[in-house]
Order: sequence, then C-alpha cells, then structure tokens
Amino acid sequence: MQSNDARTLLQCAVPTAVVGLVAVAVSAVVAGGKGGLGAVVGVLLTGAVMGTGLIILNRTARLLPHLFQAMGLLLYTTQILLVAIFLLVFKDTTLFNTKSFAFSLLAATLVWIGAQARAYMKAKILYVDPESGDAKKSTPAGSTS
Repeated sequence: MQSNDARTLLQCAVPTAVVGLVAVAVSAVVAGGKGGLGAVVGVLLTGAVMGTGLIILNRTARLLPHLFQAMGLLLYTTQILLVAIFLLVFKDTTLFNTKSFAFSLLAATLVWIGAQARAYMKAKILYVDPESGDAKKSTPAGSTS
C-alpha cells in the first residue's frame, strides 16, 4: 500500500472510529447492552465494507487506471449489495438492537464518506506524470525544433 493510500485510509478510519465510540456510548445508555452491541456491529460493518472498498479502489487506480471509473461504480454497487444482504440476514435478530445498529451504520457511513471526500480534496496527487517519457519528448507550442 502506498503512503498516500495509507494516509487516506487513516484519515477515513479515525473519524469513523470516533463517531463509532460516541454511537456505542449513546446506544448503550439509551438501549442498554444490546444497543451498544448493535452500534458496535454497525460501525464494524461500515469499517469493513468501506475500508475494503477503498483498498480495492486504490489498487485498481494504480494497476488498471483505465478501469478506475467502472470499478468505482461496481464497487459502490457491491458495497450497497453487501450491506443489504447483511440487513436481510439479520432483519429479525434479537442479538442486538436493530435501531442502534441502523443509526450507527448510517452515522459511520456518512462520516466515512465525508472524511474520504475531504482526504481526496486535501491530497496533493499528481494527475500528470512529470517523469513521463512523452513529456520530455514534446516541444512547446510554436517551437520550431
């Protein structure tokens, strides 16, 4: 993993973990132990799905840049599908409080997306490779050489 990829992952995971801790504390106070457990499951699901997606997307951008946009669309569709499957499997569960789970999942997802957008806006990622052989061969416009 490149350093800017790890930095982006860290900039997304830390705020999400902080919101997760707050969600667990609030859910535990409001809904008891099952509420706290529901919040933990929601935050962990968000971290797993979004973190894995970020890693896959960064690798795709590095290895297959021509597939980046299509992979992004496929990845987000897959993430939604995985969360939907999880929701269907655990829709009638009594293991944890489903409302605490839902609110913590929503809060963690929104924070992750916001942090990811901020991380990409703040990143200084070159979109042109200055070391490229094509850049050295090209001549300025209007040049006679």
